[in-house]
Amino acid sequence: MNICYKFAGKGTALHSLIFTALLVMTMGFVTAQTNDQTKLNPAHPETYTVVKDDTLWDISAMFLKDPWYWPEIWYVNPQVANPHLIYPGDILKLVYIDGQPRIEVTRGGGEDRLSPRIRVSDLDNPITAIPFKDIQPFLSGGMILDKKEADALPYIVALRDHLVAGAGHEVYVRGLDSGESLGNEYLVLNIDEELEDPKTGEVLGYEVLYIGTGELRAKGDPDTIFLTKTNREAIRGDRIRPADLTLPMNFFPSAPKEAIDGQIISVVDGLSRIGQYQMVIINRGTNQGLEAGNVLSVWQMGRTVRDNINNRGVLKGSISTSGYGSGGKKVTLPQNHAGNVMIVKAYAKISYALVMQAELEMQVHDYVRNP
Repeated sequence: MNICYKFAGKGTALHSLIFTALLVMTMGFVTAQTNDQTKLNPAHPETYTVVKDDTLWDISAMFLKDPWYWPEIWYVNPQVANPHLIYPGDILKLVYIDGQPRIEVTRGGGEDRLSPRIRVSDLDNPITAIPFKDIQPFLSGGMILDKKEADALPYIVALRDHLVAGAGHEVYVRGLDSGESLGNEYLVLNIDEELEDPKTGEVLGYEVLYIGTGELRAKGDPDTIFLTKTNREAIRGDRIRPADLTLPMNFFPSAPKEAIDGQIISVVDGLSRIGQYQMVIINRGTNQGLEAGNVLSVWQMGRTVRDNINNRGVLKGSISTSGYGSGGKKVTLPQNHAGNVMIVKAYAKISYALVMQAELEMQVHDYVRNP
């Protein structure tokens, strides 16, 4: 069963692993023809100089009405060393090649920013697909895993002198492998809600909350783990898992290759209403062709009202607080487009997605489809 981690990034290695490969394409022209739906933003600039804190999504939205068509207009300049990344100071220019719009890049200052040298400024870092500060809460939030796998994990059997524990406290753990070494780092997790498919009722996984991290201080039965960092209080029964700091998420905005028809089944941190840069869980994954970087449209469920208007246009019966009356046939109103989400981690039957645009408040059970 695949597991999706969400923990605080540690050091520049994780940050680089998640965000540096943004425009992985072969040298030369983009081979796919520009889709008829690839519309330029009416207010697009002719040229744009990249600045610090820009994101690929923001820049795509400057040039395109629909940012997920960015791969269709990106032109990889053969004369630029390592053209796959965009840096602050680079100049992007809208040109037309064979009648099709393309974006080409000129390295800022005319220098090759990837030549070997010590990085002395954040301006030398390539821009990311999405704001790191906005996705960081997701990385600190939790994970999804199978219940059987969760039950097999080591667990906190007791706390030292406390009913709950936090950073700076020791906890006693059973079930660790006897080959574990002192100083090894672990995640502390709490099994939370089960995630069901709204239509089939199938349990797709269990959401597991991230409590914190700890390190092995003494071996035995039980073992002793010292909590080094916590976001929530640790309690008896919480699960322990070796820290795994690899989270490959190399992506750039794109439309799914397959037809997608799914729903939001949960929101990270349990909020009932969802806005921009919040993380949601949807009931579709790689089995349906989804991959990191795919963009989906969110459609708000239509309300159900009662048609209690007679043939003379007069309201029948009493008026309810909704203004539609208490009698008559039930009618479901049309769905409304609520915004767009981007897949940041996809597994077989389930995916994490970040809300990129929110035109309306989204809710659990809203629908997600191809943009």
